[in-house]
Amino acid sequence: MFRALADPTRRSLLDQLFRKDGQTLSALEGRLPMTRFGVMKHLKQLEEARLVVTKRRGREKLHFLNPVPIRLVHDRWVSKYAEPWAAALSGLKNRLENPMEKVFEIYIRTTPERLWEAITDPEIRGKYNFGVRISSDWTPGSRFEMSHAKANGLLGEGEILEVDPPRRLVQSMVALWSDDVKREGTSRVTWEIEPIGDSCRLTVTHDQLREGANRELYGGWPMILSGLKTWLETGELLTTPGSLRYG
Repeated sequence: MFRALADPTRRSLLDQLFRKDGQTLSALEGRLPMTRFGVMKHLKQLEEARLVVTKRRGREKLHFLNPVPIRLVHDRWVSKYAEPWAAALSGLKNRLENPMEKVFEIYIRTTPERLWEAITDPEIRGKYNFGVRISSDWTPGSRFEMSHAKANGLLGEGEILEVDPPRRLVQSMVALWSDDVKREGTSRVTWEIEPIGDSCRLTVTHDQLREGANRELYGGWPMILSGLKTWLETGELLTTPGSLRYG
């Protein structure tokens, strides 16, 4: 990751995705003074460092900035005293033309079945999701609720749209933890699990967000996924600003 970030051209590509996420190769090529082949080589290195994630949309291949690796470095080496100075790293945000879509990817040394359990079990979920329990019977069309023992009322709710254990889970979500996020309405969260050797690649896509949506809706994902990886691989809890919210 550090090698990928060391090159100014690759940092420029990340800056372009910071300003506008989900761009095609042609769009990125038009913003840099180099050949298409040169841009492809730099994007490949960013993908290998997991700083860029790609998704197919019809014939187009879209590129998304993935802040999770940077968040993991932050959680390992940045102290709470340095948190205000490091906020810009964990606060990487990107906007798409209507609607907005955020993509997060992480590799976790675990099995698909154990990862699925960690996503759907309310007790386990609370260990890395800021103490928030998510309860449902996890069948298509059923309701799910987000709650915390120290919160007044529900923190969120939604509907289970697709269930294919232990591979894919799609749910709608209405955030309720503040008046600001309530006004954002319904968005969608998709969890995709792919086994890779002795590990799993987990991709979380949060989409159907309005352009310029409140960052509270999606800004916590790097912390949540970092906490999920830490708990599954070590059994320990990861302290993040989000986990201290109800401390």
